[in-house]
Amino acid sequence: MNRETIRNEVLDAILLRRSTRSFEEAPITGLELDTLLKATIWAPSGGNNQTWLFTAVRDVETLLSLNKLVRDGFQKWIPDDDYPGKLGAKKASQSEGFNFYYHAPLLIIASNAPNYENAMADCALALENVFLAAHSIGLGSCYINQLHWLRNDQNLRSFLFELGIPKEHTICSAAAIGRVKNQSSPPARKPGTINVYTPNKQ
Repeated sequence: MNRETIRNEVLDAILLRRSTRSFEEAPITGLELDTLLKATIWAPSGGNNQTWLFTAVRDVETLLSLNKLVRDGFQKWIPDDDYPGKLGAKKASQSEGFNFYYHAPLLIIASNAPNYENAMADCALALENVFLAAHSIGLGSCYINQLHWLRNDQNLRSFLFELGIPKEHTICSAAAIGRVKNQSSPPARKPGTINVYTPNKQ
């Protein structure tokens, strides 16, 4: 869409935010973390249920232990479809340098109540709030799928339980957040993805 549109700070954040896969080691401050977590819980949820849980992990050793469990889990995991992201992640996990959260200093894990139809949608909306909030305070972010794909791995689930995530929760997604080391270039928007219905009135 090349036509002129309304511009403001929120819309600029939507247009300018990029997925970051190269982070600096600098830690996230307490004020920054509180700001991001506040953004999560003010997202909309189905029926205003707010059954989600957002678990923030900043400890480097804990993150590395989690990465090892993810890497090990991928070795025995069989993708249930041919989505390229899944196949690519499984292949990448065979490398010694594999790190599913791109060495970001903060990982926010979104989980939700079991057997809840809107679990994934609610958590995705909340993480979009996080991505926009992160951009607005000068941080980069990236949506992380791997914990969702491996949500039934028992070793991983036991570790997540130690982090305070209930065993009955479904792991929906996660957000890697930190200061941008290498900025991603804006990908082109695919044509044909917008449809404006106009009735043919005769």
